[in-house]
Amino acid sequence: MFNVDLDPDHPGFHDRSYRARRDQIARIADSYAGDGAIPDAPYTAAEHAVWRTVTTALAPLHRRFAAREVQAMLGRFPLATGHIPQLAGVSARLRAASGMRLRPVAGLIGAREFLAALAADTFLSTQYIRHASRPWYTPEPDVIHELVGHAASLADPRVAALSRSFGRAALRASEAELSAIERVYWFTLEFGLVRDAGEVRAFGAGLLSSVEEIERGVLHTEHRAFDLDAIAATEYSPADLQPQLFVAPGVEDMFNRTSEWLGRFGG
Repeated sequence: MFNVDLDPDHPGFHDRSYRARRDQIARIADSYAGDGAIPDAPYTAAEHAVWRTVTTALAPLHRRFAAREVQAMLGRFPLATGHIPQLAGVSARLRAASGMRLRPVAGLIGAREFLAALAADTFLSTQYIRHASRPWYTPEPDVIHELVGHAASLADPRVAALSRSFGRAALRASEAELSAIERVYWFTLEFGLVRDAGEVRAFGAGLLSSVEEIERGVLHTEHRAFDLDAIAATEYSPADLQPQLFVAPGVEDMFNRTSEWLGRFGG
């Protein structure tokens, strides 16, 4: 029997029904052998309602705060808004668009395993959805984060190529180097900001998938210059709102400079 561990301050910690659902969905990932179609998660009406609530709230925030290139990515890779898309269908679309694919995991995993999978064209994705009591933010990656935040950008060949570079670098990195690579991933593809027509705009998946974070990250977070060595030395917490973020001069600049930096490690 697979049981998911939740921190005592997790919004679903005391909710037995939620924890049972998490365990049920986690077993899908735990039993998946990696070949063939990903089994569907048996989402409930209440879980679909959380998806609708969040995606409806995010749409105008994307128009206001997301970089225009991100908005274009979202337009080229639309997701259903009335129900949670299944990973199998999204994965097939990704494979056709950029060569990337999704593989289910039960929950948060180690940095080396997550990043190394990218080198093999694989994005490790959760299937469960956040607790309904706090729909605007999640302390861990859920299916909203994976699909709304990451899927459209992973369909872009440039982001797919950069993701593979992160993976190759992680495969070769020492533990100290891995920490640096993980931080750069966090402050670019997860919580990166860019300048767009003179304005700071959101790029990273953690911002794009959080009603609570996207406006805060663009307007109310400390913004720092895009210095990759400084980024590599900056610690972060995945379970808290971000106190500081780094702003790249533009999307292409972020891609080019990050790719060059990863080249130090064979990325």
